[in-house]
Amino acid sequence: MSVHLQREIDKLKRSLLALCAMVEDQVNRSVKSLLDRNPGQAKEVERQDREIDQREVEVEEDCLRVLALYQPVAIDLRMIVAVLKINSDLERVGDLAVNIAHKVEAVVADPDLEVPAALSEMAAKTQAMLHDSIDALVNLDARLAARVCGRDDEVDQLKKSIRLEVEGRIDANPKQLRPLLRLLAVSRNLERIADSATNISEDVIYMVDGKIFRNWEGE
Repeated sequence: MSVHLQREIDKLKRSLLALCAMVEDQVNRSVKSLLDRNPGQAKEVERQDREIDQREVEVEEDCLRVLALYQPVAIDLRMIVAVLKINSDLERVGDLAVNIAHKVEAVVADPDLEVPAALSEMAAKTQAMLHDSIDALVNLDARLAARVCGRDDEVDQLKKSIRLEVEGRIDANPKQLRPLLRLLAVSRNLERIADSATNISEDVIYMVDGKIFRNWEGE
């Protein structure tokens, strides 16, 4: 690898990791704003989304420029392809965090609304999956990435549990239809964040081992 290409790849890694930190913070603050019923914090999440979008575009442009200028092969090409895919997933996660923040106002409007315990648990598991997928990326840890993939079913099961609880509560109290539907939407957004964490982990495995990792069945 040429010195110039190495510098470019190192720059891409730094840019991607900076975006990881921003996106993880977005998710954590959006969840906290919901659980704390804090619309002010939710607004801050919405405002930062533009910066995340801009960073994502910059990383993509840098990847395409390096591909065009240096025509990397083998592990270098694999690295840049993985960065492109992870970059796209991070932008998607940022959007999902904003979607969660958008639901805070409806929850705050009903002081009697109780957030299902399963939703808090789902949020914690999703946040942990995202954090560990980023750790796997930072440390190029394919084993940790594989374990993240194996936890996606837990989040899916919690989403099903929340749907059943919400449906029952709507039947019992139709006046809470709107905020309860917003909570159901939050569970869908959390599920998609967990899916993106799984995608990132799969790309880490590809980056490290050169293997396409799908259909996790456990160790």
